[in-house]
Amino acid sequence: MCGIFVAIDLCRFFDSQDFSRFVELSNLIRYRGPDDCGDLRLSAKQSADDSAGRFDIFLGNRRLSILDLSSAGHQPMTDGKGRWITFNGEIFNFVELRKELEVKGYEFRTETDTEVILHTYDAYGEAGFQKLNGMWAFALADLSRRVVILSRDRFSIKPLYQYRSPDKRIYFASELKQLLPLLPIKALNSNVMTTFLTQGLVDYSRETFFHGLERIPPKTNLLICMNTGMVSEQPYWDYLEEEATDLETSEQKFRELFLDSIKIRLRSDVKVGVLLSGGLDSSTIALASHKLSGGALETYSVVSEDSRFSEDRFIDILSNESGIKNRKLVFKSIDAREALRETLLHSDEPFVSFSVVAQYKIFELIKKETDVTVLLSGQGADEVLLGYLKFYFFYIREMARGGHYAEVIAELFRSLIHRNSVWQFRLRDAKRYIRSWNTRNKFGYVRYRPSLVPIWDSTDMRARQIADIDQFSIPALARYEDRNSMAHSLEVRHPFLDHRVVDFALNLPVKQKLNGGWSKFILRRSFPELPVQLRWRRDKQGFITAEEDWLKHKFSRLIKETFRKSLLADMGILDDAAFLDYYESFRKDRAIISYSEIGRAFIAEVWAQEYLR
Repeated sequence: MCGIFVAIDLCRFFDSQDFSRFVELSNLIRYRGPDDCGDLRLSAKQSADDSAGRFDIFLGNRRLSILDLSSAGHQPMTDGKGRWITFNGEIFNFVELRKELEVKGYEFRTETDTEVILHTYDAYGEAGFQKLNGMWAFALADLSRRVVILSRDRFSIKPLYQYRSPDKRIYFASELKQLLPLLPIKALNSNVMTTFLTQGLVDYSRETFFHGLERIPPKTNLLICMNTGMVSEQPYWDYLEEEATDLETSEQKFRELFLDSIKIRLRSDVKVGVLLSGGLDSSTIALASHKLSGGALETYSVVSEDSRFSEDRFIDILSNESGIKNRKLVFKSIDAREALRETLLHSDEPFVSFSVVAQYKIFELIKKETDVTVLLSGQGADEVLLGYLKFYFFYIREMARGGHYAEVIAELFRSLIHRNSVWQFRLRDAKRYIRSWNTRNKFGYVRYRPSLVPIWDSTDMRARQIADIDQFSIPALARYEDRNSMAHSLEVRHPFLDHRVVDFALNLPVKQKLNGGWSKFILRRSFPELPVQLRWRRDKQGFITAEEDWLKHKFSRLIKETFRKSLLADMGILDDAAFLDYYESFRKDRAIISYSEIGRAFIAEVWAQEYLR
């Protein structure tokens, strides 16, 4: 796991002053890679004069050593054939790929996955990146072809941003803060901001909160020809459609795939642990990891000092019944308020709730109080296995539209009996997925309104899941987890986001994922060794905070003071007086207002005052 910075001049050359500046921009994110750093200048165009110190490609790297801790893993790395790479991420199937390449005659001088990428490219070209199972963002300069290839993983797990300047220079970076100094002026993207305020969407498109800065799309290679200046995008992977099987066969196959996903994500030359929240997803990973590691793995649970939000009971059930090693760290609610600005400075863009701040503090606690470097997380399970409550009601709507009224009634009745999905419905949270509610302009305090993003639309459940994986959920959650963990030099891995698991789950019949109001049905069925209290938990909680209470009471004075000097109001984005009226209605429970609406407006205002003044 690392941080990267790349600069390319398509028409002319950089000089020594540019080199010094690029090194500084690489080092802005030294927390992503505290173990080593490397900076390389290359010349790809035929007319380059290397003796003058000119160059047209810069590759920068900050390394967090995970595999092959020796200096042999230094980056940028070369294959000795005129190819160089700067790489952020992990390739989990590097062992299998290495064996495949050795059969072809390739020799290796390191134990890194970075070298495997270089030889995979030599053997198969950029199309070979579809063989990679992992999370990545890298730049590979091939001087023999005079091309630079940027590649990003399938599910937006590792970040990669770009800025194209008017003078035909292109810059790429792991974090926006590395590109901001290159902008002639920092200008707010009003469409992105107002969509965030009204719909709670972030990272759903290429655009960022800053005009001119974009993210490279997932499952894509970007090819840059140094001779012609042409830049082209090439997808290297897409979802597969396969025939579904019966439930018993599906359970067996899912279990095999998921266990292998965990097994290859335990590969590391530094300590690996599991984030255990007490929920179904993390408990399954913890139990499987415990068995695969022979009981050597430790789990880490951050619990709330507020008993209303504590998952202690479920964590203890799993730990006591399975013998899993567990360390509990106590999260204090006051930390969220103190850490808001610090979290924003690492995130570079607004986020939707204070749970992101809590996550930042969780990783800070883990870094301070443990010696672990790599953590397994349950991120992705809700999108892949229909864990969110919204999916249940999308399913009901889909059956009703198809005229399957008897099935609708039967499904709702079973959910009522099981006391699960139907009992958890809340209009204030569901309204963002109701078209008519959104088109009535309920956000009177927002002055500028772009076209609504139709997050309520989908042709079928599979398409709905893909929309969440590609646009509406995973990209944002991945950004939060990447920034918060890497701020503390920690790597997080996601067994549920193995592309084999994702493809298999997407092709399952809905009834194998949602059944009788039970979400993630196949996960519950596939791991019978889970304690029954966890396997058939009705509620979905994970780690949550007292955010609604904080916004109504603890933060009340701060919110009012912040919006009395609103920068977003000065910029014409919102009406500060109207927002404060809306806030009072929220505080006094006068309307169906979600606390997330208030929270994200407050976070956006604090962000704007930090980044745009």
